[in-house]
Amino acid sequence: RTIRVWLKRDSGQYWPSIYHTMSSPCSAMAYHHDSRRTFVGQDNGAIMEFHISEDFNKMNFVKTYPAHQNRVSAITFCLTSEWVISTGHDKCISWMCTRSGSMLGRHYFTSWASCLQYDYETRHAFVGDYSGQITLLKLEQNTCSVITTLKGHEGSITSLWWDPVQRLLFSGASDHSIIMWDIGGRKGRTLLLQGHHDKVQAICYLQLTRQLVSCSADGGIAVWNMDISREEAPQWLESDSCQKCEQPFFWNIKQMWDTKTLGLRQHHCRKCGQAVCGKCSTKRSSYPIMGFEFQVRVCDSCFESIKDEDRTSLATFHEGKHNISHMSMDISRGLMVTCGSDRIVKIWDMTPVVGCSLATGFSSR
Repeated sequence: RTIRVWLKRDSGQYWPSIYHTMSSPCSAMAYHHDSRRTFVGQDNGAIMEFHISEDFNKMNFVKTYPAHQNRVSAITFCLTSEWVISTGHDKCISWMCTRSGSMLGRHYFTSWASCLQYDYETRHAFVGDYSGQITLLKLEQNTCSVITTLKGHEGSITSLWWDPVQRLLFSGASDHSIIMWDIGGRKGRTLLLQGHHDKVQAICYLQLTRQLVSCSADGGIAVWNMDISREEAPQWLESDSCQKCEQPFFWNIKQMWDTKTLGLRQHHCRKCGQAVCGKCSTKRSSYPIMGFEFQVRVCDSCFESIKDEDRTSLATFHEGKHNISHMSMDISRGLMVTCGSDRIVKIWDMTPVVGCSLATGFSSR
């Protein structure tokens, strides 16, 4: 139930300079560096604002916002409009005025709202929920409009990252996968990335180096190379019989009766998307250019078409050694902070992995 500020001492060790005990467990936080304003969401639905002194040795309470009726899941603060925007387990997004502390607007979803990203220029909000859906909203002073909904994950959305320069949205989910949505392209282009063994809990896109950093509940940290031309995973095709050998699937009663054969189980080739039987898809292969860093089912003909160089990994994988529940990147210094369910906060030097040249804004350390 505490919020703490840790300072690095001359010895190189971090020590808590100040802490504040909250009335309810903390569930989300947003920190605005320039104004040193901190917004802390709680399990009881309230958001508390604090102002941290210039020397980071004092924390002053400002006000409490009655934002939600249940746990706050994500917060963002917009200085230009003086809005604090948040999502919660009461299935809504709310935006409140930080000057008056009053509620400006709310919008409800059918599931818990789990994560949030916000475009400060256009006032577009991206909200992921537990049903696996992402909703794009345009927020106005006292109302909002739904622009579109994005459906592609088979599990709840756990993390979002919006890049306003390239207008790319990245989403991580409990189905262990990441999807890149090309919002700016307006062509509905999506790229699938599969490289984790558990739910993806935090993501960050480095626009300067065209790299995506993702962290998982299995402790894995992946750095994806997005500066290449990747292929979209195909839509799975539906068929009543194998599209290779034409044997019927088990629900195709008529063809089973006509051919006097038993129906087979349906599978899908991850490379071409065709519906195939087990005998026509006996092989497994990785195919990183389509986002498959692990071996996945492919039909026998696609397996023959995949060359050895096509299997070269397009991501690097690192062991975080704790269940990573949250991650934050300081892109200017190449530093990453992770905190896990083991209550340990780790600070990582990411410059060897994501580059350390003047062109990228990183400095050698």
